[in-house]
Formats: sequence, C-alpha cells, structure tokens
Amino acid sequence: MRFYRFSFLLLSYVCLSIAVLAQVTGGQFAFEYLRLPSSPYATAMGGMCPTATAQDVSLAVQNPALMRPGLHNRLSMGYNSYYAGIGISNIAYGYHVPSLKTSFLAAMQYVNYGNFTQTDIYGNEYGSFKGADYMLSLTASRQYLTKWTYGASLKYARSSLQPYEAIALLADVGIHYYDTTSLISIGAVAKNLGGIIKNYSNTTPAEAVPFDLQIGISKRLKHTPLRLFATFHHLYEWDIRYDNPADNVSSGILGATDTTASTKKYTVNKFFRHCIFGAEVALGKHILVTTSYNTLRRQELALKAKPGATGFAFGVTLLFNKLDLHYGRSIYHVAGAYNEFSLSVPLQKMISINGGKMASLWNAEYPNW
Repeated sequence: MRFYRFSFLLLSYVCLSIAVLAQVTGGQFAFEYLRLPSSPYATAMGGMCPTATAQDVSLAVQNPALMRPGLHNRLSMGYNSYYAGIGISNIAYGYHVPSLKTSFLAAMQYVNYGNFTQTDIYGNEYGSFKGADYMLSLTASRQYLTKWTYGASLKYARSSLQPYEAIALLADVGIHYYDTTSLISIGAVAKNLGGIIKNYSNTTPAEAVPFDLQIGISKRLKHTPLRLFATFHHLYEWDIRYDNPADNVSSGILGATDTTASTKKYTVNKFFRHCIFGAEVALGKHILVTTSYNTLRRQELALKAKPGATGFAFGVTLLFNKLDLHYGRSIYHVAGAYNEFSLSVPLQKMISINGGKMASLWNAEYPNW
C-alpha cells in the first residue's frame, strides 16, 4: 500500500506542476543550473539518466529511486571544467540503514562563476564581486517487492550574485524498476517540484523553476557487453521547439517573407527533441565506455554550416577494487566541449572499523542489484 500511496502522490505533484508551468514559455526559468549533470556518467549520457544501473552513487542525484543498498557507504567527488572558466564541484555520499530498510543520500553541487569587476555606468572600478550557486539535497529511498524502488529528495538551492541572493526549496520524486533476468531497467522522475521562497528582488514576482518530467528505459543485450539507453525529457509539454525567426526567409523582387516554415507542424522534429539515445559497452570487467546523442541540444546549438559533433557526449569509467574513476565529455557547440571528472570510493574498503555494531554497519557490503 505504501508504494501505491507514493505513486499517487507522485502523480498529484506532477499534475500540479504541469498546471503551474502551462503558463510558462521556454527561457523564463530561474535556477537553470539545477539542470546541470551531477556526474561524468550523467554527462556522457546526454545530461540525464533516470534509469542508470551503474554502481555510482552520484547517479542517485538524477533519480532518487536509484539510491539503493548496493551504494552503501560510497563517496563520490567530482569536478566539471565548464565553459568560460566556470567550475562545478559535486559531492555525494550514500548510506543504507537496514533497521529502517531505507537508503539515504546526501549531495551538494557548487557552481563557481568567479570574480567580476564592479563598475559604474562610466566604467569607474569600485572593486570586485563574486557569483556562485549551490544546491544541497537529502534523499531517502526504499525497495518495494524485488524489482521496484521509490524515493524522494528534498533540495535547498541558493543563487548568489553579491550582494543579492535568491533561495528555492524543491523536491524530486522518482520510481525505478529493474529486472535482473530480462536486464531491463525503467525509471521515471519528476524534478524540481517547488518554488522560490526568496527572490533577488522584492519588487518583482518570483520566476518559475526548471521543472522536468523524465522517463528512461535501458536494455542490456543478453550475451553481449552492450546496454542501450533511451531517455525522454520535458514530457509535461509537447512542443519545445524553438520558434526561430530565421526560418522565415525573404525572397522575391520586393523581398517578401516566406512564412511557410512557421506554419509547418514539425511533428517528427518535435517528438525527437524530447529524446536522448545512448549506449554503454563493457570492455572486460574494468572498463565501461558510454556515448549518447541529445537531439534537443543538437537542434538548438548546432550551426547549420558546421554542426560538428554538437549534441554528442562520451565517457569512460575505470573500475578498480577500491575506487572507480569516471570521465565525461559533452559537446554543446562546435566551438568546444566541457570535461568532467570524478572519483568514487567505497569507504568500507578504504577505512576499516573493528568491533561493535557500528563496525558491522560501516563494513556492510550489499549486492548492486
């Protein structure tokens, strides 16, 4: 019954959020940094992966239902060398409490925009100021029967541009299904439910936060090292296509504008903008190679004359006995890409505690699935 109650609450939250966001058009969200991936693996999977089964605790930030006993006592620390000198740090720690039959996750993301020169309208300098964003989250997840998990995250988000700041209280809720026999994984998550409680300005209304509804499915092909992924995002809104004025071209002697492009339905194009496709290949027991294609990213950011590899992402994971190394690279534009690195450590293998109940809890190891 608890699982069904959770599903009902999830549906209610989603419906409420859709009703609120129906009045909001694209490009009018605050706290957009909450869309940034939380790990190199997520970067390599196109920025979203609500159904990833890899033993990486930072992936539970993508979908709280991915937190499970197999991620007990794991610590993940990562750094994203983002564009324009922006640095993004991620840290996540998971712990399973058997007496509560619940797995917990604590995570933080910190975005450092650096220092800016403070000037007046005449260009006179008066020192410098900083810009930074960060998000703190606490996740709880439980198992239902043998194949289902469900979870929720509470998030405190802060955006700062000295001396101003904005604060938001948010929640993610998700479910996950994994069949170890058929090797099929299905995940769904509603992200950033909630709103801003403190705006940058007291005289203007608070902006909408970047809500998203995502569903993912992955399938490991039997007797092969290949797993295929498909993620569907922005499911609360059908048409997320950018209405580009450049599609209306001028022609004719008098320079008349051809508006045929603006009246097209673009049904196929609108559908695939919701899609991210990916694949993971295991090269032996110690190397995972991942790649993905984000249709929306390519459609919005690629140059027609030189699209390059815009929309593609790649990643490598090296698995060792006492630590895992992750690398992800995402190409937003032909002008360049960003790189992300992380280190994942099972602390019970690095730090030993002997004797007592605390030792048994600390040293416990659970199967990944």
